[in-house]
Amino acid sequence: MPHAATLDLGPQARIVAALAAGVPDARLADPTPCPEYAVSVLLSHLTGLAVAFRDAARKDLGPTTDTAPDPAASDLPAGWREELPRVLGELAEAWRDPAAWTGMTRAGGVDLPGDIAGAVAVDELVVHGWDLARATGQEYTPDQAALHASHAFLLAASEDESRGGGIFGPVVPVPDDAPLLDRAVGLSGRDPGWTPPASP
Repeated sequence: MPHAATLDLGPQARIVAALAAGVPDARLADPTPCPEYAVSVLLSHLTGLAVAFRDAARKDLGPTTDTAPDPAASDLPAGWREELPRVLGELAEAWRDPAAWTGMTRAGGVDLPGDIAGAVAVDELVVHGWDLARATGQEYTPDQAALHASHAFLLAASEDESRGGGIFGPVVPVPDDAPLLDRAVGLSGRDPGWTPPASP
C-alpha cells in the first residue's frame, strides 16, 4: 500500500465525479445509506468537503475550513453539475503538493496534521462514492490505492477507544473474507448490504 503522502487523489476524485454525472434529476430526493442525507444532500456535502479539503491542503484556512458539515443546511447549488467536478479536480491537484501532507491544517473546524487531513479526504471520497453509487443504482469500483488507504484509516479509527459519534457510526460486523470495499463500508458504520427501500 502506498504511503498516504504519496497517494494521488485524482483517480478516486474522477470516479466520484463520474458517479455524480450519472445521477438523474429524478433521483435527487432518494434516500442514501446515510440516514440524514438524501442524494441531493450527499451531493451538496461532497461539494462542500471538496472545497474544504482543497483549502485544507493549501493551508488556506478560513470559512471553508472552519465550518462543520450540517446536513440541515445543505442546499444543492443550482450549478452543481459543473461545480462538483471542478472542485473535485481542484481537491486532487491541491493534494499533489507534498507540502499539503505536512504541518498542521484544519477541516470541518478541527485542527489536524496534514497527513491525517489527507487520509480523511481520501476516506470521504471512497465511502461517499459508495453511498452515491448504492443510492442511485450505479456500479462502483473505487481506485484501489484509495480503497486500501481508506480501509487502513477506518481500521485505525475503529480501534480508537475515544471514537463515538461524529462522522462514524458503530462498526457493522463484516466477515474477514468479505471484499475489501465491504469491510471498509462496515468500518464506516454502514451496512454493505444496504439497498434503497422499495417504492410504495
